[in-house]
Amino acid sequence: MATLDDSRAGAAPWLLCAPALLLFLALLLVPLILTFVLSFHVFSDIAGVQRGWTLTHYLEVLSDPYYGEIFLRTAGLAFAVTLLSIVLGVPETLVLARMRRPWQSVCLLIVLGPLLISVVVRTLGWQILLGNNGVLNHALQALHITDEPIRLVFTMTGTIIALTHVLVPFMVMSVWATLQKLDPQVEWAGRSLGASPLRVFRRVILPQIMPGVLSGSIIVFALSASAFATPALIGGRRLKVVATAAYDEFLGTLNWPLGASIAVLLLIANVAIVMGCSRLAERRFKHIFD
Repeated sequence: MATLDDSRAGAAPWLLCAPALLLFLALLLVPLILTFVLSFHVFSDIAGVQRGWTLTHYLEVLSDPYYGEIFLRTAGLAFAVTLLSIVLGVPETLVLARMRRPWQSVCLLIVLGPLLISVVVRTLGWQILLGNNGVLNHALQALHITDEPIRLVFTMTGTIIALTHVLVPFMVMSVWATLQKLDPQVEWAGRSLGASPLRVFRRVILPQIMPGVLSGSIIVFALSASAFATPALIGGRRLKVVATAAYDEFLGTLNWPLGASIAVLLLIANVAIVMGCSRLAERRFKHIFD
């Protein structure tokens, strides 16, 4: 009887997780599998998607310098946004953690504000700010910093600025969660022993918030590498990234297998880079701070 009760108790967590697991499989895993299968189908300009199987689409993407440039541009964009998110998000979180209520709650709400606005509305707002006749260029010319408008729309610089604005909150939330576990007395102990603020930050605070920085970097990199709306609206048609290239194949040329191949390769590259950088960074920082 005890064995039967133990088996029921052991099965209870699985039964409770079953609805969420089935929903996850239905909404995420099944579409990924269907996209993967679609990428191997034969495509004809006349008849469309055929029943045959081929590796032509993968070979085309991997061998064509046009797609190679798009993947490199996407990787550069993702790394730039991730680096800026670290540079802006980590100090911002440290300042927020030392604020007192209610200012802490107000400032945290302001930081998370971009996540509360539609991505299209937010991106169109950045188009207005960064345009040749936008607020930013008018301010730069009024302060006599520039004599003519700086082109920021339909450029990589404008895309990085807009993506950083929306993805910094993810870095802030990741570091914030780690800071909540940080004991302030450890920092005070380092200061009382004569360590400078910079040394306390480097030897005490930074190693403890590094898991949050790493997890935030992974989130920011993955989201920026797969972003579509912001690169499409700010970058335009000429500044293509992998997501917009896949979109064009799906809805422009109607070559669904090729678009699926681009999407699958983006997923593989994203996962490989994130996992590789995560392990490399963990080993690197462990070697430094031990």
